[in-house]
Amino acid sequence: MKNVYKKCACFLKMSLISNKLNGMINGGKLLILCAIMMLQLVSLAQESQKVYYFKIDENIAKPALRKTEFAIKQSELTKADYLFLHLNTFGGELESADKIRTLLLNSKIPVIVFVDKNAASAGALISIACDSIYMAPGSSIGAASVVDQQGNIMPDKYQSYMRSLMRATAESNGRDPQIAQAMVDPDIYIPGISDSGKVLTFTAEEAIANNFCEAECNDREEVLQQAKIGNYTIEEQQLSWVEKLIMFLINPAVSGLLIMAIVGGIYFEMQSPGIGFSLIIAVVAALLYFAPHYLGGLVENWELLLFFIGLILLILELFLFPGFGVCGISGIILMVASLVLSLIFNIGFDFSFTSPLIIFQNLFLVLVAIFFGIVAGVWLGKKLIVADTSFGSIALKTELKKDDGYLSQDLKMNDLVGKTGVALSTLRPSGKVEIEGEVYDAIVQIGYIEKGSPVKVVKFDTSQLTVVNFS
Repeated sequence: MKNVYKKCACFLKMSLISNKLNGMINGGKLLILCAIMMLQLVSLAQESQKVYYFKIDENIAKPALRKTEFAIKQSELTKADYLFLHLNTFGGELESADKIRTLLLNSKIPVIVFVDKNAASAGALISIACDSIYMAPGSSIGAASVVDQQGNIMPDKYQSYMRSLMRATAESNGRDPQIAQAMVDPDIYIPGISDSGKVLTFTAEEAIANNFCEAECNDREEVLQQAKIGNYTIEEQQLSWVEKLIMFLINPAVSGLLIMAIVGGIYFEMQSPGIGFSLIIAVVAALLYFAPHYLGGLVENWELLLFFIGLILLILELFLFPGFGVCGISGIILMVASLVLSLIFNIGFDFSFTSPLIIFQNLFLVLVAIFFGIVAGVWLGKKLIVADTSFGSIALKTELKKDDGYLSQDLKMNDLVGKTGVALSTLRPSGKVEIEGEVYDAIVQIGYIEKGSPVKVVKFDTSQLTVVNFS
């Protein structure tokens, strides 16, 4: 019995020792697990945040809009934590600025803007659309009145549209809408802020004092530090040569030059028979004009179709139908409409997203470009077709002198001046005529002459008979 007690006591001691060892082991496991968790938390805390950086340092126009579209798309694809806009602009197109504003307001990623020197006019609208604003020393923001190409203040209906944009944008980001409106309208009175009778412009210090700027910073790194983004990696916007080419071609000035090339090439080609170099220029210019706008979503298929239908109608008017009537006028209207529509933002025939000012400006651009295109076509026609020209490799300019042994084509053709005959073919403007039983090449002086119509020779010059309708 005594041995049994001893064995039981020994067993109990061993059990107690085993339990203590297991407790120590479990406690050690718990400590290790806690240490691992702490390390993971520290690692997560130290993980760098992604900042997508892009820069707009030019006038606000379609190239700046495309930069913004590309930046938002890439920042979402790379899962960036912040979108950083480095801005320096005196303003630009209201339409492009409005689209950039909408993109920034709808961005799923917080947007930081660093105003480096200037955020005037359209730049002010873009800035207040961002979640936070930082400004460089000596920079300014404001002066957002709508002006025309010469810098003159537009009528109040345009200012009203801009005021509503500024007010709505400021409200969406928790900024004072009255101050935003005062950047457009000099008549808005805000005691101590806007009481000078001029549109409001803030310095960095004034913007900070009125909640239109978070802080004054010298550079990008200081902005990120002020935004409390301590550990970050920056991905700068890298544009391919294709993107750079597209942004160059959609620049309004370049678009105007391309329209001139299209119109001038077509006009010059119609003055000379066959398919020549001028038609190739017109086709290439049309491709360079429409392709980037199509890729940018500004041109739809039906708008392209309008241009080609208009071109076909114009060609039919010139070569198949007499005079210049409904067919030709319709063709010109369709071509102009297509060129204007390609420059503005519309959904079908809904222009509610585009102000009348933008439509007028683009219509003016197209009409001016067409005018200068025709002028260029006429000038080139004189330079390249007239014999006495500096374009010696294109046009003949050698003078065949009688002293060198050259004879005129037929001196007796001078005697045909004043005589009458009949048109053997339609002269548009050149063709065949019959005079006194002989067939001659001739050109009509004005307009065209139908086949079978009576004609009269009014001039013989440079070996060419010139005739008029003698009905």
